[in-house]
Parts: sequence; structure tokens; C-alpha cells
Amino acid sequence: MKQQVLKALANPARIFYVPYSLAVINFVVQFVIFIVVFVLGLVIWKIDISPLWFLISVILVHFILMGISKRDPQIGQIISAKIQLMKHRIPKRLTV
Repeated sequence: MKQQVLKALANPARIFYVPYSLAVINFVVQFVIFIVVFVLGLVIWKIDISPLWFLISVILVHFILMGISKRDPQIGQIISAKIQLMKHRIPKRLTV
């Protein structure tokens, strides 16, 4: 039983070599940025914006996250823990 717990902690769930939480956060942030830019471009500026730029930026950031997570495999867990600390309004000296 100990081996399974240690293995789960040492090898977090991944989506294409990026920790699951980071991959989801990446996609959500990129999607929100794309929607804002698309709406601004279409409604306000009346220009045509290609969705291809969104796809390229998602893939580029995913490759950057792959490099970071290869160096530090628990980076997703660290970021999730920091987010939880900020949600519970823990003093700033613990979140830095």
C-alpha cells in the first residue's frame, strides 16, 4: 500500500506530459483570453480574428509547461496548494 501512495505523489496525473491541474488552468485561461479578444475584435473593432492563433498559443504554452514540469514534477501540486491557501485567506507570509 505504501508503494502506491508514494507512486501517486511522485507521479501526478498528466495530460500530454503536463500535470493535470496546470493543463486545465492553461486551457481555461487561454480560452477566456480568446473569447475576450474574439468578442472585442468582432463586435468593437470589426476585424476578423483567426482561431488558429488561439490553437498555436495553447500548444506553445503547453510546450513551455512541459519543460517546467519536467524540471519540477510537483509544480502543479505546489500551485494548487498556493491557490487553496489564498482561498482560505491565509496570511501572506505563508503564501509567498
